Amino acid sequence: MIAARGSVEAIASALRAEGLILRGGFNFTSSDSPPPGMSGISAKSVLLVGQAGAAPWPRFLRWREKQAPGIANPLDTWSREVIGTVAGAFGARAVSPSDKPYLPFQQWAMRAEGLRPSPLGILMHPHYGLWHAYRGALLFEDEISVQAVEAAAHLCDSCVEKPCLKSCPVNAYSGEGFAYQSCLAHVRGADGQPCRTGGCLDRNACPYGTAYRYPLEVQAFHMAAFAHL
Repeated sequence: MIAARGSVEAIASALRAEGLILRGGFNFTSSDSPPPGMSGISAKSVLLVGQAGAAPWPRFLRWREKQAPGIANPLDTWSREVIGTVAGAFGARAVSPSDKPYLPFQQWAMRAEGLRPSPLGILMHPHYGLWHAYRGALLFEDEISVQAVEAAAHLCDSCVEKPCLKSCPVNAYSGEGFAYQSCLAHVRGADGQPCRTGGCLDRNACPYGTAYRYPLEVQAFHMAAFAHL
């Protein structure tokens, strides 16, 4: 049984050793259609796993040094390995945002932490701003005991200037959604060097959570993965 609070704290401790954190969780209700747990029966609960800032980066780099060159999707692979190990130790099934068919990670995250999306689509966190991520989740066939969360104050509501919508050279974010092809062409093009080396200019323009902003090498890594550079 994972219902004991101490078990949740033990899971959090195991994740912290790798720079990851628990991002909340909840018990599924009768109105949900939960995915299967470890044995194949429907899961009763989920714990979200992620990061704040770039805390996992040093651990990931040490792991990557030991891998064969050219490994595909290395950060996803590392995350699966770490979260999978923790899942095995606590009788859970580990799932990833990149698993197919895709699981509703963003809906789970909003439910677990009471967050709402920013104009860029990234969930706005009251402390981390846009500088956080979800790396996976643990599915349990028992109910868990986690503290209920209240909806967090949505910082975007009080942000009048909205610099996150004014910094992109190709206006990739607008009321019509993310202009993926325009962004991709710019990042890959002759004028995309600032984005390739320093990350998304719109994301960096956000005034919140700057203490957790990813270092340039981390942003460059993510941009290279996005643009397949």
